[in-house]
Amino acid sequence: MSDPSRLMQARLALRLGLEVRFVDWAAPGVELQFRRGTVVVMKDKQVGIKDMSTGQVWMLPYAAVELPEGATPHAPEPELKVKRPGRDDFCKGDRVSFEDRHLQTCIGTIVRINQKTASIEADDGRGWRVSFGLLRHVVDL
Repeated sequence: MSDPSRLMQARLALRLGLEVRFVDWAAPGVELQFRRGTVVVMKDKQVGIKDMSTGQVWMLPYAAVELPEGATPHAPEPELKVKRPGRDDFCKGDRVSFEDRHLQTCIGTIVRINQKTASIEADDGRGWRVSFGLLRHVVDL
C-alpha cells in the first residue's frame, strides 16, 4: 500500500471532484470497511475526501484511496511558453506601445534599434529606451 510508485500513480490519477472509495479504519476492533466519497482537497502527502454518507471530510494518505476502475493517470497540462519579442521582431519606423513605470500605456515610433533596447519617440514628444520584451506592435486600421 505504501509503495512509492503506487502513491505517485494515485496522485496522478486523482483530481478534485472524483468519486472514490477509501478505507475506514477509525473504528478499533472492527474489520476494515470501504466508504464512498469525493475528493475535495489534495495535499502533499494526504488527500481530503468528503464522505458521501456523513458529509465528514477525511484527511487520508494516498495509500488509503482505491482508484476507480479505468482511472488513468492524467499528465499535467503543459505550460504554454509565450515567446517574448526580441530585437529581430522590430525595425526602425515601427509603431509600438508599452507601459511606463506608472502603468500608463505609451505609443510611439522606434527611431533607433540598440543592442538590448529600442529608442522610442512617444507621441507626446518624450523619448524612451525600452527593452524589446516590453514592446508590442501597434496596428493602425
